[in-house]
Amino acid sequence: MSRELSEPLAATAATATTWLLVEQNGPWGAKALGESRLDAAVGRALEAAAAGTGVRVALVRRPGRHADCLPTARHEVIVAHAVPGRSWVRRSAVADPAELLELDFAALGAGDHGGFGVEHVGGPIALVCTNGRRDRCCALLGRPLAAQLAAGGHSEVWEVTHLGGHRFSPTMLVLPYGYAYGRLTAESAKEVLAATAAGHMVPEWSRGRSGWERPGQAAEHAVRVATGETAVDVLTVVQRPAGGGRWLVGVVHEDGRAWEVEVVEGVSEPARPESCGKAAGTPSRMDVAAVRRVA
Repeated sequence: MSRELSEPLAATAATATTWLLVEQNGPWGAKALGESRLDAAVGRALEAAAAGTGVRVALVRRPGRHADCLPTARHEVIVAHAVPGRSWVRRSAVADPAELLELDFAALGAGDHGGFGVEHVGGPIALVCTNGRRDRCCALLGRPLAAQLAAGGHSEVWEVTHLGGHRFSPTMLVLPYGYAYGRLTAESAKEVLAATAAGHMVPEWSRGRSGWERPGQAAEHAVRVATGETAVDVLTVVQRPAGGGRWLVGVVHEDGRAWEVEVVEGVSEPARPESCGKAAGTPSRMDVAAVRRVA
């Protein structure tokens, strides 16, 4: 229904300055941090520790049916900061995810990894949402995509519990830059990963960069469409509320060009479910009212 109604992808990415991804094999419930083989108390504590810090916690597992049955002796941990110009990815492994509660979540959200783990060396990391307990579309569409990408050797691929925007399945978040994408096919996902490896993003399937709030995502996308710019770290965004569900967003290119983008929050009509099994509603959307070049 979302596709048939031509609901825009832009400015629908989950907002997070930093992602904390914890490997956990086995089945996932709808609220996976408390409904998986991860100790529920630890999952809830991680979620509470991240609240209000800009850190988003999710579980990951390798694609394939084996991921449902293999025990997790040591849990791979990936921490990624997605703010433009300051992106980094660090990784480690822990025997007990409770060890992660010792991290300084406020510092992580602000972009200070505190020496956690080691720097990620290699190409992009693809995170494909596959949690069918959250939304069956993610399992039906996401799991085959993750399996195809993994089998083809296209970057490092993980299944992830929750990226939001289930109606845009299959959805994928790509690190290190933190762009989310939706309505992907195997071919378009491969194009996204190749572009990411070259330091670019692909506007056509982009839902936005998670390091920006949604008005900033909308403004950045509008400038990219207007200019054809796809290099990931050449634009900076500063947004300020203008009242009445409006924002004025300054977008500046590293070459000195600048724009002021007016963004207005609206609703998506007619009503449609935001995910499988939910009642029909009118999801919030960010509409660009004007893009003005400024000195």
